[in-house]
Amino acid sequence: MKAGRPRDTRVDGAIAAAARELLAEQGYAQLTVDAVAARAGVGKAAIYRRHATKQEMIFAAVMHGLELETPPDAGSLAADLAALTRDIVTNLTTPPPGVVPGLLADVHADPAMAAAFAGTFVAAERTCVTEVLDRAVARGELSRRPDPATVHALLLGPIFAWLFLLLEDRDRLPELAGTLAEGLARSLVGAGPGESH
Repeated sequence: MKAGRPRDTRVDGAIAAAARELLAEQGYAQLTVDAVAARAGVGKAAIYRRHATKQEMIFAAVMHGLELETPPDAGSLAADLAALTRDIVTNLTTPPPGVVPGLLADVHADPAMAAAFAGTFVAAERTCVTEVLDRAVARGELSRRPDPATVHALLLGPIFAWLFLLLEDRDRLPELAGTLAEGLARSLVGAGPGESH
């Protein structure tokens, strides 16, 4: 963050609330930074000081910001992965329908935006995954830390496919999340796949 006057968290909240309201009212494609600024009662410059693009603004408003926190230590790898999986489910199901696929399509259509996205929001998620794996190593559940990128993909991929590719029943997501976390923990503890760093 740049040095200088502290950022007004009330403005952050107003921008996020305005973005969520407008997404629910208008949908992803129709939302503009101008409309968010007007609804939030701030200038566009206030938004662009916080977010380089509309897509960053939307992701931070409806999924998570860069201050994403790792779930508290639940005492075991399985429990930690279950908590992390629940967070992923919440992040992917909170936005109005159509927002996540539209957002990711825009991000990946622009290589510069995709690189920035990976270096910020994806990196924040990856840090959470890494911390959970490091806890398991510290407890002695794992002999070495598996590759965090692989574990991240194994958690995120099935949930994303369930929601946006297979279009399965969202009410069954808690069951899927529990099965996913339990199976992945068993696989990691039993087989110890991955790379140490």
